[in-house]
Amino acid sequence: MNKTELINAIAEGSGLTKTDAAKALNATIAAIAGAVKEGDKVSVVGFGTFAPAERPARTCKNPRTGESMEVPAKKVVKFKAGSDLAL
Repeated sequence: MNKTELINAIAEGSGLTKTDAAKALNATIAAIAGAVKEGDKVSVVGFGTFAPAERPARTCKNPRTGESMEVPAKKVVKFKAGSDLAL
């Protein structure tokens, strides 16, 4: 499912227009992204939890040349699925 299909599903399920469903989805994504960027954890009960995490610096090998290179530390977003999302 891509974003357009998700918007269509939201519109059908909620009775909103596709435009309003797109606005709601974009606002939701922006709110989650903003909170995680600030270092907060976002938990949607039953769906899952978005949390900021830090990936440490590490040394790896370039597969093409075989030489060692340093990969810098960076911040990433971790997602842990909730109980309603389990397959």
